[in-house]
Amino acid sequence: MTAAPRGDRIRRALDHLRNDTTEEFDSVVPFGPEQYRDPGIAQRERDLVFGRVPSIVAHATELPKPGDFLTLQMPRNKVIVVRQKDGSVKSFVNLCRHRGALLEEQEKGRCRLFSCGYHRWSYDTDGSLRAITRDNTFGEIDRTRFGLIELPTEERHGLIWMVDDAVDSGAEIDVASWLGPEVDDILAGYRLQDLLAVRSEGFDEPANWKLMQDAFTDNYHIQYAHPNTAGKHVHTNVQVVEDFGRHARMLSPRKKIDRWLEEDPGDRDLGRYVIDGHFLLPNSTLLRQPDDHFELLTFRPHPTDPGRCRMEMRLLVPSLEASGMTKEKWEEVWDKNWKILLAVLHQEDFPLLRAAQTGLVSANAGGMVLGRNEVVNQIFHRELRKLLA
Repeated sequence: MTAAPRGDRIRRALDHLRNDTTEEFDSVVPFGPEQYRDPGIAQRERDLVFGRVPSIVAHATELPKPGDFLTLQMPRNKVIVVRQKDGSVKSFVNLCRHRGALLEEQEKGRCRLFSCGYHRWSYDTDGSLRAITRDNTFGEIDRTRFGLIELPTEERHGLIWMVDDAVDSGAEIDVASWLGPEVDDILAGYRLQDLLAVRSEGFDEPANWKLMQDAFTDNYHIQYAHPNTAGKHVHTNVQVVEDFGRHARMLSPRKKIDRWLEEDPGDRDLGRYVIDGHFLLPNSTLLRQPDDHFELLTFRPHPTDPGRCRMEMRLLVPSLEASGMTKEKWEEVWDKNWKILLAVLHQEDFPLLRAAQTGLVSANAGGMVLGRNEVVNQIFHRELRKLLA
């Protein structure tokens, strides 16, 4: 599909509102509870999805200077992501090559080298083995073979992407190819690299990662799960969806657009009346809000338990200098925005999804179904099946 201009998509949304319709998938699709609880399926997802395709792990401004690092638990590996002296980004398995001790325990920081607390072996930020303590008695080894294990990593569109498998196993990364020309152009147009990750936080939740991902592409639940928050502002069960194969873009109209249901907007820019969502396979939702700030949500499987996942949320905003606000106003606006997002997560989304996971482990949990109106969820599961095949 060729990406449609925003004005055309907004007019499609207005037509749906006038006719009480929405985009529809080809058919209703059945699926089963084993998708959310089966250890074998979870293992295949870790290996065949996250071990083979790029997924987002950070925004570039979280690692602004050489030596800045962050650590994270990927589905297959504990990882250190670190900014290099030349400005590039590399990722390594967070493991000393001597006896397997965890190399870095801090969530984030800055360093000139990584040093193991067990025997104090040290590594440069490019992963090379720098020093073996008491090497006169340790014995001779080929130091080039005992640097940190590197994982394919690429910075593109202000986002840091990773394939969760070792470079020396043949794993590679090509984000532009993975996105495809349409979605790559869409992200390029947003200039996310010029924004700032003003807030970010991760949450370890007792729910399968696909339950989480489904919830944050779903326009069908807003009125019912968020009656006092998003349900007051965003129309339910009305989306304009572009299916780009692996990825999708979905436009959801805000209720303020209703003034144009009886009046032709002509050439007016109605961008402030809609939210542009983007599903980026395998595990990210990027929401473009009307004032052109973004919310980035990522969902990663737990390394062993199919009933758990890691959800990370990032708020990407114009810098203080670009905003034209005073420092006090800028901080007030984004602090308030962040608190609202956290409240919705903790008071509405998380309790619902935790409860769903407890039900899905029932011995007689029956078959379930995705409706034709759940287009982006259908795309997600369709593409996931392809990766697992």
